[in-house]
Amino acid sequence: MSPRIRPAALLRLAWTIAFALLLTACAAESPEDTSGARLSGLVVDPQLDEISGLAASRLHPGVLWSVDDGGNPERLFAIDARGQRIATFRVEGVPKTDWEDLASFELDGRAYLLIADVGDNGGLRRSLQLHVVEEPARLENARLKPAWSIAFRWPDGPRDCEAVGVDVARRQVLLVSKKREPPELFRLPLRAPDEGLLTARRVGTLAGVPRPVATPDRPLTRLQRMQSHVTAADVSPDGHTLAVMTYRHLLLYRRDARQSWRSAVTDAPDVRVLPVLPQAEALAWSRDGRTLYATGEFIPAPLYRIVP
Repeated sequence: MSPRIRPAALLRLAWTIAFALLLTACAAESPEDTSGARLSGLVVDPQLDEISGLAASRLHPGVLWSVDDGGNPERLFAIDARGQRIATFRVEGVPKTDWEDLASFELDGRAYLLIADVGDNGGLRRSLQLHVVEEPARLENARLKPAWSIAFRWPDGPRDCEAVGVDVARRQVLLVSKKREPPELFRLPLRAPDEGLLTARRVGTLAGVPRPVATPDRPLTRLQRMQSHVTAADVSPDGHTLAVMTYRHLLLYRRDARQSWRSAVTDAPDVRVLPVLPQAEALAWSRDGRTLYATGEFIPAPLYRIVP
């Protein structure tokens, strides 16, 4: 009697084959150098189908945290560097409109995760929220409650945003707009002075974001026009580099200890071409700051380690 193959195993095999074919096809069309990237794992878990934010754990070596897009329950996922889910945490007491990024940081001897409910595809939201939860000490399914939340608005009307990082030394949250050209950088205090609605402060605009160029005989497609949209960001653990991801590129804005972020993002960034990453949505510095992790929104999603 032939052994029975479980449907889940068949589905994983189909995903893997489809992803391999996609890699081959895209690599043939893209001769650009992505030598700094190595495949770390493959996300195939159906519950991780819409990863929109990624952060490296400050408590658990080798563990990454992730959130998914709007329309899903309020939850955090712990995954390993191969892309396999370890545990799921429900976040209680907060609504979920459009969670679009995640950041990890340490403050006063404790490890935290900042959940950015800042997505606004239609440009309709009058207020947005950041929720900070303390990292759980144990990696097992459980429930979490925010340690604090920040409600805020933009200074001059709604805009879409999917990129947030924490500069813990300056007690600031950095936010990068998605669809504006050039992208705008904003900041908020990491701890709100009260429970009122804050207004994000505009810091400046990002220089050097690559944009495709149209020609008279070859106009840009919609996908090409979207390539420069910023979809994720993270501040390195040492606080000296802001990593920004678009659908096509990784940009590294470096600053010295005395330089402001306003000054740093006006300098030309170090630009890298992303490896094959359909719907690039999530980016995170590793715990030691030596590499970056990047993945996409739809499974099967490759999980890359990128040496900056």
